[in-house]
Amino acid sequence: MNGAASLLVVNFIIAASFGVVFVVVAGHSRSRRPAYWIGAGYNVASLSAICELLVAYGFMPKLWALGAFSSVLIGMVLLGMGIGELYRTRLPGWMICAFVGASVCLSYLIFDLPRGTPLQAFLYQTPFAIVLLVSAASVLPFRKRSSIDRFLGILLLITGLHFFAKAGLAVIAGAGTSARDYVHTDYAIISQSMTAVLVVAVGLTLLAALILEIMSDQRDESDTDTLSGLFNRRRFERTVQSILERSPDGKHAIILCDLDHFKTINDTFGHHTGDLVIREFGRQLLHHLPPHAVAGRIGGEEFAIFVPDTETDIAVGLAQTLRSATMTLPGLPATLQVTASFGVASLTAPANIAEAHRKADMALYEAKNAGRNRVKIAFGRA
Repeated sequence: MNGAASLLVVNFIIAASFGVVFVVVAGHSRSRRPAYWIGAGYNVASLSAICELLVAYGFMPKLWALGAFSSVLIGMVLLGMGIGELYRTRLPGWMICAFVGASVCLSYLIFDLPRGTPLQAFLYQTPFAIVLLVSAASVLPFRKRSSIDRFLGILLLITGLHFFAKAGLAVIAGAGTSARDYVHTDYAIISQSMTAVLVVAVGLTLLAALILEIMSDQRDESDTDTLSGLFNRRRFERTVQSILERSPDGKHAIILCDLDHFKTINDTFGHHTGDLVIREFGRQLLHHLPPHAVAGRIGGEEFAIFVPDTETDIAVGLAQTLRSATMTLPGLPATLQVTASFGVASLTAPANIAEAHRKADMALYEAKNAGRNRVKIAFGRA
């Protein structure tokens, strides 16, 4: 077995391994469908190595040559479909099928053309280039691009263009006089090596993107209170600190709230009802809060809201809205009416966040002492 044939075997193992890994990763990712498409693409593309070996050492070389072309093309199309779903750009199914059908027919028609001529080489490589360039076009304009998205887009662009370079190399170096000669040429070694390096790089980058997504989801889950759907105390404080670092001189407000007589609710109606109260109250917070606000459950029945770039009177109005909404929480026993008390404080500097929290807590204490189910303001700016 010569060098090119050995590379084909190695490429088969690499592509099949990527296919299996993507299927495994799909089971843990919210981008499950894209990961399955990508895994299927690598699995199908791996079959091209077997077809190429059968072209050189088996019967019916034309059939196996078409199989090699089709498996690579379909594998890349499936890869492109996965990338398209991952980056929210889908092509119509009929367009994809028409492109694949036309490309396979083209491969059949040019099979008997002299190999290594510009016409034959560029017609053969162009469908592969088109698929990857379309994939690059779906990634590069993506509005929420991260550094890894940009790298993937550039990598797909390079991989797509490299097929045109391969066509030029076939013309210069020669690809053999027949399909059987391919694996015995220096061009085959260079071609398989170039493609393997770039396809592995694309696969590793896609894996990294999916793994980063999984890690982000797990981090969000660990930082979120599962009952209320709000941030837990650690995530709330970290997020508030990040906002204050970006806007140190803004006028901000903090609201602390406490569900009134929550222990009595648990003792009278049971912990299931208590959990339902927490859940519905969390939903009301998420429903009424402005998009830029941050809310967290910082204790059993204690909640905190940070409203950046907001005057105190607006924060008080928000607290009053939440107080009213608390009295009409849905899904509770008819004899249960839930109320909440609120304390509001303002702040202007990151160094005073602890002081603002203390003042809001004092205002909340005043609201409870005044009979609960009311909003109190901490006078003076922290």
